[in-house]
Amino acid sequence: MRAGAFGTLRGGHPGDPGVGLTIAVQTAAELQRVLGELGAVKATVLVPADFADMELLEQASAAGHEVAGRGTPRNFAALEVAARQPLKHWAPDLARADRADLRALAQAGLRPLPEPAAAALPGAILEVSPEQLAEKLAELERLGYQPRPVRELLELRPATPRDLLEHIYQRVVEDQYAQREGLIDLSQRFDAMMRVAPLDHAPEPLPLPRGTPTAELHLNSGRLVGLASKQWLGTYRAYQRSLKDVAQALETHPELHSAQAVFAVTLFHRPLEKSGFTLLDLPPLRARWYGLGFRVLRLAYGTQRRASDETPKMAWMPREEFLKKFG
Repeated sequence: MRAGAFGTLRGGHPGDPGVGLTIAVQTAAELQRVLGELGAVKATVLVPADFADMELLEQASAAGHEVAGRGTPRNFAALEVAARQPLKHWAPDLARADRADLRALAQAGLRPLPEPAAAALPGAILEVSPEQLAEKLAELERLGYQPRPVRELLELRPATPRDLLEHIYQRVVEDQYAQREGLIDLSQRFDAMMRVAPLDHAPEPLPLPRGTPTAELHLNSGRLVGLASKQWLGTYRAYQRSLKDVAQALETHPELHSAQAVFAVTLFHRPLEKSGFTLLDLPPLRARWYGLGFRVLRLAYGTQRRASDETPKMAWMPREEFLKKFG
């Protein structure tokens, strides 16, 4: 299904602040509560095929919400009549659904919704329980996301085999690396893209004693590619805001309190140089090794945009100078 089997959706544009907000309801009382808490926010309500309160479904449709089915696929026509809107999507029970269920959705012209994202991501489909709705709406607003019905996501599309490969790469490579290196993720906000690894040493060619604690910057590659594919100037500004996130982390995360320098090994070193970082050449063998890794990243995320330079460099700045500039 992650590769698009039976027309399963992937989500929307990975650089758009919209998230497809879905709320699974079981009873009329839950739907009544959800409609009240949503207010002016539009969402997709997931109801079982035998949901009986036609008046509430009509209210949901009149308020601009999308009605979609959930659970065992059946009673498509009856649910459409009750909701007074055409059904487009269905959330199957992924733990129990079999091929017959998915074929039934395909024959009815309905797109299966994917497994929901664990957290808000640009263009993602997010599922929230009625009990968590008020808290989640406040969180999405704070992080700059725009909740909307799934059907209104920008560039909503079915998944493809490349999406499956990207998912595997993230789980097998990036997640394992993040866990091993103790990466601190600072990319919860919609346009934030930085992660930081606290190091107990200063790798070459930093002009610091070997045992000096440092902080290594890493980009959230998927976020960078998604934002850059939509607007390059906005991405540059988001890059600058993300450096401010790093400055705040240096002062608030205990793991980073002793870091005496901030550095990154990257192909995108020109923006850092313009921001006051000093560029250092890597040893030739390490430069080729990093260059190979960056090419794999670009292949994994399908980006066609060229980096500012094809040769990676190290960009660095002392801690106090970094805090003075970005804190």
